[in-house]
Order: sequence, then C-alpha cells, then structure tokens
Amino acid sequence: MSTKDFIEKDYYKVLGVPKDATEAEIKKAYRKLAREFHPDANKGNAKAEERFKEISEANDVLGDPKKRKEYDEARALFGNGGFRPGPGAGGSFNFDLGDLFGGSGTSTQGGGFGGGLGDVFGGLFNRGGAGTTRTQPRRGQDIDTEVTLSFTEAIEGATVPLRMSSQAPCKACSGTGDKNGTPRVCPTCVGTGQVARGSGGGFSLTDPCPDCKGRGLIAEHPCLECKGSGRAKSSRTMQVRIPAGVTDGQRIRLRGKGAPGERGGPAGDLYVVVHVGEHPVFGRKGDNLTVTVPVTFTEAALGGEVRVPTLGGPAVTLKLPPGTPNGRTMRARGKGAVRKDGTRGDLLVTVEVRVPKDLSGKARDALEAYREATAGEDPRAELFEAAKGD
Repeated sequence: MSTKDFIEKDYYKVLGVPKDATEAEIKKAYRKLAREFHPDANKGNAKAEERFKEISEANDVLGDPKKRKEYDEARALFGNGGFRPGPGAGGSFNFDLGDLFGGSGTSTQGGGFGGGLGDVFGGLFNRGGAGTTRTQPRRGQDIDTEVTLSFTEAIEGATVPLRMSSQAPCKACSGTGDKNGTPRVCPTCVGTGQVARGSGGGFSLTDPCPDCKGRGLIAEHPCLECKGSGRAKSSRTMQVRIPAGVTDGQRIRLRGKGAPGERGGPAGDLYVVVHVGEHPVFGRKGDNLTVTVPVTFTEAALGGEVRVPTLGGPAVTLKLPPGTPNGRTMRARGKGAVRKDGTRGDLLVTVEVRVPKDLSGKARDALEAYREATAGEDPRAELFEAAKGD
C-alpha cells in the first residue's frame, strides 16, 4: 500500500462505524460484514472477495488498540489536507515526506520531527521507509477465516481441519519471478521498490515502483506460472487446535500460521473467528454452564435429592431443601466451562416445579385433602397489603 492510499483510506467507513466506536462495536461490525462477504458464501464473486479483503484490512488495524492509535494519529497529522502549507507561508518549507516515513525525522527548517512516523507506518504495514530496500525478507500476509464448532467442542476444545487459500512463493521459480532464478535489481527504484512523487507544496510522496510493482527486482525471463510476480495462489489444509472454553464470535490469533513470507521472511498470522452452535440442554453464562431441571411439587415442598446431568461427565446429585421455590438456582462447582488458567466454572442449576396435567384418583384425593388442610392460608395476603401502602 502506498503512503497516499494509507492517508486517504477511511477504515472506519469501510466497517461502517463512527470514529469513536468501541472495541465491541468494531468487532460486531466486522463479524457482520465478514459473514456477508466471505468468499465461501460468495463463490466466484470477485467484488465480494475484494470487499472481504478491505474489511479484513480495516479490522486488522482498528481491531488492534495499538495499531488503531497509530492510525488515528497519522490520519490526524496528514489526512484531510493536514501539513499542506500554501505558497504564502513564511520561509521555505521544503522537506521530503518520504524522509519522515523512512525514520530520518529531519526537516530542512528548524525543529525536527524525531523519526516517530517511521515507526507508525512501519508498525502498521510492516514496511520500511524510502531508504529501505524491499529486496530484504518480507513477512507474509495475515489470513482471516472462520470455523463453526459444536457447543461441546467449544467447551472442551477441538482440533479442526481448515482449508485456506493464500499467496505463497511460486514453486516453479522459487519465488524469484524469473524462470531461470536470476532476477536483476530494478534500475528505476534501485532495488527499493519505491519511487518518489511530488505532490506540490514542497512535499514528496512515495509510491510502489511501477516497473517492478514494489518488489525491487525485475525478471528478465518471467516465470510462466506466476508471470514474474514471484507469488502464486496456494491452497493448503492444516489441523488447527482451538483451545477449550472459546466463546461464540471470539477471534483467535495463531502466530505464524498465515501466508508464507517472501525471501525467507516470517509467515503471517492466522485469525480464526469461532462460531458456536447451541446445545439442546445446556446454556452458557461466561465461564458457567446453565441447565434447567424439572422437579415435582412434592420434591420442592418436602425436599429431596435430585440427579442433574453434566456436560460430558457423570451426573451429580443435588440436595433440594424443603420449601424450595420455583426458579431457585443452585450451584454445582467445577462442572462448567474451562477457564484460561485450566480451572472450570460452575454448573448453575435452575429448579422448575412441574404441575402434573393428569391426576389419578388417589393423587386427586390427596391434593383435595391437602387443600382442606391449608384452607386458612392466603399466599396473596402480603401482596394486597403492599398494594394498599402505595
């Protein structure tokens, strides 16, 4: 990406969020757009694939607090016409913006800039400044993908196969772009991969070299497989371990599992967005699992022991105290989801008193006798007393 592109790209607009959006809002917007434009859901749609790349690039910056801060600072300094003095400005204000990005930090007018912007842009896009040769090892691209797990797999962890497509060094030419494996240094940019471009007002911007496309090398005999780019589309399937306890929508970073680097550079990272299916019995609240257990009227009134199922383990027995009300929640410790430290949350058991639909004659007679024995009690008396006081 050129400096001009970086300054003018509005990642907030790409994700459709305001500049003061919270991390949660950015994450929610990214998930919605990623699902809509994911290549798997838009087979053969080049526009959707390009849109997905834009969304992923925006999320890579705005989803990282450090990168987002650097991006905001750079946009505030150079975006929207910043630092464009007119001809009437006092004295000569003639310095090369490429120097700032390269980290020289020196102005021809008093008061240097301290080289901070080179760090800003280098941290965001893993690129050097104008004086850095692009023929050095270069880090591979990050890859975004999604995976759907069952409820149990999310709680216990799972190893899943992921098939990914990315740009990798061309095998035919070993990534050189030249079928003979002997590319030469680009004479236009002298191997830097960048050329300076005047923008008026005494500034100079840098763009990728048009002759070598930013590689710093030119293939005398272009490889027939990659057309001289040195990169080719590669598909691979890898087994990825998803840790126990992941939640729906969680984004996991797997270092070094992205696209391979160039010229011996490190591989990028793989970002996996996890989707978790529902369970017919259990629910989840943070690190705790939830379950609703039906009990009879007599069990709630007289008390007793109730067996409760657990996820993937033996049942537990909970003691129900006499007079247990409907909706009461009890806790089975250590039967919940796995935490980051390896311990487990709890199983929250909610009691649901079931009223029988059909009664035998004997059961009906017993309930009639119970009603006569408790005829003097009014469970709504306190309710009406409280209503009078208002």
